[in-house]
Amino acid sequence: MAALHISDEGRVRVVTFSRPEVLNAFDTSLYQGVATALADAAVDDGVGAVVLTGEGKAFSSGQDLAEMARLASGEPGATSAFPALLDQVTTFPKPLLAAVNGVAVGIGMTILAHCDLVLVAQGARAKVPFGALGVAPEAASSYLFPLRMGWQRAALALLAGDWFDAQALVDSGLALAVYPDGQVLGEAVALGQRISAFPLASIMAIKQLMLAGHAAAIADARAREDQSFAVLLSGFTR
Repeated sequence: MAALHISDEGRVRVVTFSRPEVLNAFDTSLYQGVATALADAAVDDGVGAVVLTGEGKAFSSGQDLAEMARLASGEPGATSAFPALLDQVTTFPKPLLAAVNGVAVGIGMTILAHCDLVLVAQGARAKVPFGALGVAPEAASSYLFPLRMGWQRAALALLAGDWFDAQALVDSGLALAVYPDGQVLGEAVALGQRISAFPLASIMAIKQLMLAGHAAAIADARAREDQSFAVLLSGFTR
């Protein structure tokens, strides 16, 4: 089964994580697939917005832990395309939306802080278990979570690893609205179509201006997190 499904709804490109047998956990193939899909959408004049979603009952359960163990052990040939995905997400020039249809763990939650608009299903819930896994935050979440959610809720997410249900995601500022299960993707596509009806140059300029004040801080946070993650990950082998 392909790790990714891509379809167009008018000028909205829907990118669906498709590893339902592992709740859409991210392995190298999925990281690279989403990175390539975003790179392609960025330069396609027929695409006005992108919606990320997951197949089945999950948005994404996060990093594929079997692959993470191979990376930690230094297995020959084991690599990760996680940086490639983050490079695309952090610089994506068009509106990026998420339709969170179920559990969102790890990268499934941290990627939401890079989305311009996040809609969640009633049954959605999210968490980042970095402390429990013995690793550092990722995807500039150490900067973006406090920015988006406020310090207290960010600390609850990053330090305590608490679950956030759909309404808590909205209350925290990480999501915009809650919709009934089964409707969230349609609502996200409809919102993307509304935005895509406007001149693309204007929409891209607006997003660029919104991001301009944060780009350097996001890059710095990623660098700090990567350094800390590497140190802590090495402890998996000891």
